[in-house]
Amino acid sequence: MQSFKSASILRRLLQNSRLVSHSRSFCSVSTNALVDESQSTVLVEGKASSRTAILNRPHALNALNFSVVDRLLKLYKNWEDDPDIGFVVLKQLSYSLTLKGSGKAFSAGGDIVTIYNLLKQDAGNLQDCKDFCWTINNLVYVVGTLLKPHVALLNGITMGGGAGISIPGTFRVATEKTVFATPETLIGYHPDAGASFYLSHLPGYLGEYLALTGDKINGAEMISCGLATHYLHSAKLPLIEEQLGKLMTDDPSVIERSLENCGEIVHPDPTSVLHRIETLNKCFSHDTVEEIIDALESEAAKKQDAWCVSTLRKLQETAPLSLKVSLRSIREGRHQTLDQCLIREYRMSVQAFSGQITNDFCEGVRARLVDRDFAPKWDPPSLDKVTDDMVDQYFSRLTAFEPELELPTQQREAFT
Repeated sequence: MQSFKSASILRRLLQNSRLVSHSRSFCSVSTNALVDESQSTVLVEGKASSRTAILNRPHALNALNFSVVDRLLKLYKNWEDDPDIGFVVLKQLSYSLTLKGSGKAFSAGGDIVTIYNLLKQDAGNLQDCKDFCWTINNLVYVVGTLLKPHVALLNGITMGGGAGISIPGTFRVATEKTVFATPETLIGYHPDAGASFYLSHLPGYLGEYLALTGDKINGAEMISCGLATHYLHSAKLPLIEEQLGKLMTDDPSVIERSLENCGEIVHPDPTSVLHRIETLNKCFSHDTVEEIIDALESEAAKKQDAWCVSTLRKLQETAPLSLKVSLRSIREGRHQTLDQCLIREYRMSVQAFSGQITNDFCEGVRARLVDRDFAPKWDPPSLDKVTDDMVDQYFSRLTAFEPELELPTQQREAFT
């Protein structure tokens, strides 16, 4: 992923294009649930030739609400247009000029409990949920096509939307504290915020594995599979921030050399899923979820493979419909640009929140994060009850009265 990203940013840095204002207002959210008027949720630091956005919702593991993503979108647009700013950093509070998250999390993802509460209101507040998805998908696209180098310091939990606003950027720095996952199938949802784009570009069928199981990987595994571009021990973060803060450049190669000076060479632990890539590819390369499960069961029986047994157990915890929807999403992402993936994922999110196909999203959030009984009642309850029409509906265009996601694709180069 880094190769096409570096080449594209070098081309874009030669352009003089500017962000256009979005035709849809991001200020229409009427509830306080997704909006925090205080600017303290995203702090800003300025250095010689850079700006750092700092995620500051430690009590919520830096989960992204409307206030956070809307502020970041505005900041990035302003910074991109400022000729005195050469690059942007993203990180958490305990570190400097980057988009980063406070405490033990860079960002645990979108604030899905708040979305759940909106949907569970008497009248249901679907519009606010749509506005949030609209805004975060625009932010992901801006990060992925930013006209200036982007450095994300991923020191801690980096999941869901937190990965979405960092991994499409130019540089991603992982540490021994980094924990990455796309656990959406565990709550009856699907990997979003650009996940179907970057997961589908991972080696072999690792993206399908991560999307379907929600399994976690660490910083060393991220650098090995390409999700991260650099690795260093968290104790070196103040040093790298100090070095970045002194740079007077917009040249990604200069920034890369600075990161490499502090970087370390690491290898995945012997128990890593990356050492199972041959078996993983053999099982997850199949066309359907049922065939993937059959392959895992066959491998487990033939070789008494504990990893296959563990993977089967993970799949049993997820929503059956989410498995099928997520597999198709990753497969489509292999042949789509970033903007095409985001437009499709927005459609899928609206379908999930509307509850017209299933209420799995609300049920999954209830079971895992609200009541915490860890006993969701999925609908449909099993793979054989999932129809093709249900899956197709997730991917169909929205109605004539429902606008599709709009991205500034005419002004910004899309990645392939």
